[in-house]
Amino acid sequence: QLCHWPCACPRRKPRCPPGVSLLRDGCGCCKVCARQQGDVCNEADLCDPHKGLYCDYSADGPRFETGVCAHLLAVGCEFNRVHYRNGQVFQPNPLFSCLCVSGAIGCTPLFIPKLADSRCSTAKGRKKSDQSNCGLEPFQQQLSTSYKTMPAYRNLPLIWKRKCLVQATKWTPCSKTCGMGISDRVTNENSNCEMRKERRLCYIQPCDSNISKRVKIPKGKTCQPTFQLLKAEKFVFSGCSSTQSYKPTFCGVCLDKRCCVPNKSKMITIQFDCPNEGSFKWKMLWITSCVCQRNCRDPGDVFSEL
Repeated sequence: QLCHWPCACPRRKPRCPPGVSLLRDGCGCCKVCARQQGDVCNEADLCDPHKGLYCDYSADGPRFETGVCAHLLAVGCEFNRVHYRNGQVFQPNPLFSCLCVSGAIGCTPLFIPKLADSRCSTAKGRKKSDQSNCGLEPFQQQLSTSYKTMPAYRNLPLIWKRKCLVQATKWTPCSKTCGMGISDRVTNENSNCEMRKERRLCYIQPCDSNISKRVKIPKGKTCQPTFQLLKAEKFVFSGCSSTQSYKPTFCGVCLDKRCCVPNKSKMITIQFDCPNEGSFKWKMLWITSCVCQRNCRDPGDVFSEL
């Protein structure tokens, strides 16, 4: 038996390496560092969900009690004209180690530059004759700030495509009618002009059973196409929260059987921070207007358009 109750957890939470998730174990008891690719896993020792890992029990038949953490099949990533497989770890420069997870790239610092101790701090009680010598050596002063000019700290240049007719399918409907979902399309809008699947987040409506009561429909009307929350909030995705607060426009509701769907929108980029495990960015649908129609369907119904 892997789980024992009542729970007995150490007083101090474990300190996980950069890029490793801190989560509750499969028993629902203690905070533990998630298992990584190739690590042994089981019902209690869970694989890192933020990296698209799952516990593969296929080699442990017929018991199927112990497995190995492996990556789910998913779309890869592109960075600086290089294509990486889903789950592939790469180092674009000496400062960062990056991981490709289902089209998104997450990076963690390999080291954090910091100022060296001043020579003045070592001279407690002693008067320095030459105050100009206090502080960092000239080389150390240059080193402490020069890292900001390295490629990792500069915005990536835009890569314009030449001799490439950009093609793209329509974005699929959001995978969820409420809460944070995902939509995708196939496009060759990349540096190699190759057809690849692209994904983005979508947020049509909050999951609220009383939403029809909270959205005020104008007198004499049957629909309110859009609405906003009273205050800005942070987006939450896969246990990570956005670095900024947002006040998005949501599609509204109708008193009849019509449903409201996005009509006009744009794309923005959201940065998410995960507790003790770095950050990542996702593109997201940003709704600007909605239209209410009678053609309502479940986004999960693949036969609805046949």
